[in-house]
Amino acid sequence: MAYPPYLQAGDRVVLFDGVCKLCNGWSRFLIRHDRAGKLKLCSVQSPQGQAILAWFGMPLDHFDTLLYVEGDRALKRSDAILAILRQLPAPWRWATVLGVIPRSVRDWAYDPIARNRYRLFGRHDHCQMPRPEDRERFLHD
Repeated sequence: MAYPPYLQAGDRVVLFDGVCKLCNGWSRFLIRHDRAGKLKLCSVQSPQGQAILAWFGMPLDHFDTLLYVEGDRALKRSDAILAILRQLPAPWRWATVLGVIPRSVRDWAYDPIARNRYRLFGRHDHCQMPRPEDRERFLHD
């Protein structure tokens, strides 16, 4: 099986918008609650993020959803959120019960937040650098 660039067997990567304040908050949440270190993080603006997006044929100049990559498959929107929550311990994992809701309804709720995230939560002028103590949680060369 071929893997996206920078990924190896068993890697689970969350790609997020590095200038979005909501997305940065989500990455800090994952670092805090994924104590087992199952998930790696990667900004879509980084060279690694750009290479992974290109591998999946996704746009490189705008990004309106987070992406969860495991092996050679990528999930986006509410499917990505559920896959990520599945990796976390209880009580966060319990939220995957929302998977019984049809994807179209889940994405209907997800899309307006993603589309308006800068207006609702703000944006940074540039990609935030990971804290030194969190660097190992981010995908790198």
